[in-house]
Amino acid sequence: MTDTIINVSSLSFGYAGSDVLVLEDITFDIKKGEVALIIGASGSGKTTLLKMLDKSMIPEGRLSGKAEYYGRQISSLSQAEAAVKIGYVGQNPDNQIVTDKVWHELAFGLESLGYDNATIRLRVAEMASYFGIQKWFYKNVSELSGGQKQLLNLASIMAMHPDILILDEPTSQLDPIAASDFLETVKKINRDLGTTIILTEHRLEEVFPSADRVVVMDEGQILCVGTPPEIGEELKKR
Repeated sequence: MTDTIINVSSLSFGYAGSDVLVLEDITFDIKKGEVALIIGASGSGKTTLLKMLDKSMIPEGRLSGKAEYYGRQISSLSQAEAAVKIGYVGQNPDNQIVTDKVWHELAFGLESLGYDNATIRLRVAEMASYFGIQKWFYKNVSELSGGQKQLLNLASIMAMHPDILILDEPTSQLDPIAASDFLETVKKINRDLGTTIILTEHRLEEVFPSADRVVVMDEGQILCVGTPPEIGEELKKR
């Protein structure tokens, strides 16, 4: 099997009812196990690009070109396969939580996909331990801080054992300490589990040095792709 997990080539997209292309001729690839950081000014198309990489998030509109997971168009994956293989955490922790108890939130995705009780219990216990959630395992979600809610979102996605974790500005609503803790946890997931990470993040000083690949976007197009030192040099020149 190839080690290219995500391949995007000549991808263009415009939202339904608009003639404007939000993404234009985007091409890059990501290798299995990499941390890929997508950067660019507000409105450069970063969030739309991330949505193209998760079947359940792809918006209505005109789409051309390819966005592939191991050589298969992401939009053609089954809902169940996409839910297991590709996890997505957005900006607002409250938008993703669907149940009222912490333990149930951890189990919910696995229940929805029809996993047996023994597997669900094992995975929930694993994730509670890995993410240090035991102390608030039986709490109501409404009692949690923003940082705890975002950690719960992350843990409930990781319970599915995805290959890819997509994070769209996951710390934008967290205080600085919760944000640092969250980003450290993301790095730990990549190191410990080999999960491929694709993220946009405004706290660049915390994620830029540890990225394997950086994709720089401007007005829906890619300016350059490279390692952090290469991108640093390229942006200095510009």
